[in-house]
Amino acid sequence: MTSNSFPHLLSPGRIGTMEIRNRIATTAMGVSMAEEDGSVGERIIAYHEEQAKGGVGLIILGVTSVAWPVGCVQWQQVAISEDRFIPGLKRLTDRLHAHGAKVAAQLHHGGQVAGYSAQQWDLPLWVPSVPPPPRGDFTQYFLMEELAGMAGYKMPELKIVEQEDIDLVVRQFGEGARRAVEAGFDGIEIHAAHGYLIQSFLSPASNTRTDGYGGSRENRARLLREIIAEVRRVVGPDFPIWTKLDLREEGREGGLTIEDAVFNAKLVEEAGVDAITCSAAHETGQAKLHTQSHTPHEAGLNLPGVAEIKRAVTIPVIGSGRVEPERGDRAIGDGETDFISMGRKLLADPHLPRKLAEGKRDEIRPCVYCYTCISAIYMGVDTRCAVRPECGREFEPAPPPASTPDHVVVIGGGPGGMESTRRLRALGHKVTLIESGERLGGTLRFAGLAYEPNERLLKWLIREVENSGADVRLNTKATPALLASLKPDAVIVATGAVRDMPAIPGAEQDHVLSGDDLRRMMFGDTSGDLKRKTGLFTRIATKVGAATGATANLDVVRKATHAWMPLGDKVVIIGGELVGVELAEFLQERGREVTVVDEAPRFGAGLTLLRRMRLLQELEEHGVRLAPGAKDIAIGAKAVTWTDAEGAAQQATCDTVIVAKGAHGDTALADELRAVGHHVHVIGDAGGVGYIEGAIWGAARAVAEIAGERAEAA
Repeated sequence: MTSNSFPHLLSPGRIGTMEIRNRIATTAMGVSMAEEDGSVGERIIAYHEEQAKGGVGLIILGVTSVAWPVGCVQWQQVAISEDRFIPGLKRLTDRLHAHGAKVAAQLHHGGQVAGYSAQQWDLPLWVPSVPPPPRGDFTQYFLMEELAGMAGYKMPELKIVEQEDIDLVVRQFGEGARRAVEAGFDGIEIHAAHGYLIQSFLSPASNTRTDGYGGSRENRARLLREIIAEVRRVVGPDFPIWTKLDLREEGREGGLTIEDAVFNAKLVEEAGVDAITCSAAHETGQAKLHTQSHTPHEAGLNLPGVAEIKRAVTIPVIGSGRVEPERGDRAIGDGETDFISMGRKLLADPHLPRKLAEGKRDEIRPCVYCYTCISAIYMGVDTRCAVRPECGREFEPAPPPASTPDHVVVIGGGPGGMESTRRLRALGHKVTLIESGERLGGTLRFAGLAYEPNERLLKWLIREVENSGADVRLNTKATPALLASLKPDAVIVATGAVRDMPAIPGAEQDHVLSGDDLRRMMFGDTSGDLKRKTGLFTRIATKVGAATGATANLDVVRKATHAWMPLGDKVVIIGGELVGVELAEFLQERGREVTVVDEAPRFGAGLTLLRRMRLLQELEEHGVRLAPGAKDIAIGAKAVTWTDAEGAAQQATCDTVIVAKGAHGDTALADELRAVGHHVHVIGDAGGVGYIEGAIWGAARAVAEIAGERAEAA
């Protein structure tokens, strides 16, 4: 695939007087990577510098606070509220300019969402009027240990802003703009979305004022107009400024609609901005809606609204929201938008633009949309990426390349083993990858079947290993004798978890499957007693045989299992962690009546917060019965029985029972190899269940340790 495949996305663009090398922007994200006092340090500079090196056209520095510490929404938020912050900001812009990127500051005041200001410094939340109470309680999807971490939460005080407060805010935005110019920024984005201060004035749901700042659309937009006017006065007529606006407030009664968005877009164009960034907000009390607005789970969700704004104005429009490069290129070509801003995809691979330009689309590390990045921010820590451990750690020295290549044996061809292999080969080490099965992928193959974005990661890892030149040995058992013949300098054990059948009464019956049984069934493995258990097993083995090659193409499996599986119509899953609930989604989509039961008081452990909030709510919406807090679970011939959290007897009739729990680490092989003198690193689920993130991060740590050890030895 050549760069000609993306002629629109990779073409130069322009916002006002600012010329940009392509139409890809790093969307403004609050990533909690500034210093404790709000200043810019090496960490956030290096984080954005990698994006600039990767070829992105425009980098928008997220939530740059004009009133810090007032209005802060998160820990280690960037500040631009005093002149003392200018030197750090200038170092950032200089570094990004050196790699050809343009950079903008997103001027921000958190208003009613500034919970960090309230909890950290006891500062009040600035609001136009008393906001309505939230509808719903998204904290019901927090795990108990997460709720414990919120102990000591204080109900914040509200400050209904008066005229002198409004005048101060306008001045603060103007002063922030002056500092942005002095710090070398190429443009300014005024954040008027996501429930922050300006948006709370724009929204009829949160603004019930009766003065000149409330009531009509024109009045509700008065604060924004005054801020735009002040920023324009300060920066002059030619400096690029634009506004971030919501297309809608998803699920919020009386909130902003697309009609409001069109009105606001025309208004800000008349006020003199050079572009509009389109986003969306949501009713924060509703769990699922956190992935239905500015960070959507549905691909391209916001593009129809972006297109409406584009038709309403003559200035450039920036669209976003899970837009793949192909869809973004088409949207620009069709006139739906002028730029595409990307967030999660550039966390997973900041060199996405460069790889597109070089015709290396398949080399882009895929985002799996697991919400690790934004869930971390919700939990009050700095953002990270499940599939790229370097995200936010770019300032740390990279493992050194091999001066003298060593031989490393990697045992296990799952995600941890494949990631270790590709990293070691990239550093110049010799690698022998040993996999006991007939194909690479491990449990990631099943995860890819249950959740399609995981399949993208699977395919990428397999291609990376195949292209690395590693010695891959399938259908091979790693024994001490084999290791002795290979004479490795180091060994990485990535053999995955062991899945024992828990001691559940009735688990020995033929209609009871373990998670491993189900995985084997999906991929045509007829060994052991599985054929007897499923009865009709040979039918699916025939259907999916074409999909079990090393290329890891799961399409045939997915199609074959969509309408038919050798399972009953009524399925009970025992186990409410990640595997159990994702399996429930998979089976429900294939027409099964599903019940999930477990002793855990809350379901979804192993899922990131936002993914959990969406998945559990969707399971409930689609009729999946969720039974947490169960006791005395027992499996009968026709039903699973248990006692619920209130002490009442419950049951679910079933044709098939799947036990999706009992997984644990297993270091037996590692211990055996250490005992005969091998230098062993244990990663991934072999050392304790950590799912995809645990496998990928464990691989990165092990490779860094090996590279460091070899460098010290040299």
